[in-house]
Amino acid sequence: MTANRDLVARAFADWSAGTAPISDLFAPDMRWEVVGHSVVAGTYQGAEDFRTRAMEPFNARFGEDSPYRPVNLRAIYEDADANTVITVFDGAGVTVDGSTYENTYAWFLTFRDGKVVDGVAFFDSLAFNELWRLPPRG
Repeated sequence: MTANRDLVARAFADWSAGTAPISDLFAPDMRWEVVGHSVVAGTYQGAEDFRTRAMEPFNARFGEDSPYRPVNLRAIYEDADANTVITVFDGAGVTVDGSTYENTYAWFLTFRDGKVVDGVAFFDSLAFNELWRLPPRG
């Protein structure tokens, strides 16, 4: 494995174990795009923008004892020449209303100096939008 692929594998293991947030991989000036028609689709400029407008509201829809985590890292692909790592993973968590949210994601992550500077995410927007209808944890 190369350094970027190792970074992603380690970050996903830590996120899954609940010992570190995946956002530790993000450069402050990163650009993140959510492709499709979900309620969070669009482009985010900077890690803070993505965290506050997408990640924090997403996480607030899960119980504190059962947050969303990756449960199966299906694959990690790498294009070392492009400094890009692609992950495909399944995740799950128990929502504030006691239901289980499950979704499969594909992330395309471009690195500079060991941090993600460009991310592109694909997922089932219908399942995501159902989750978003839940009120966030108070």
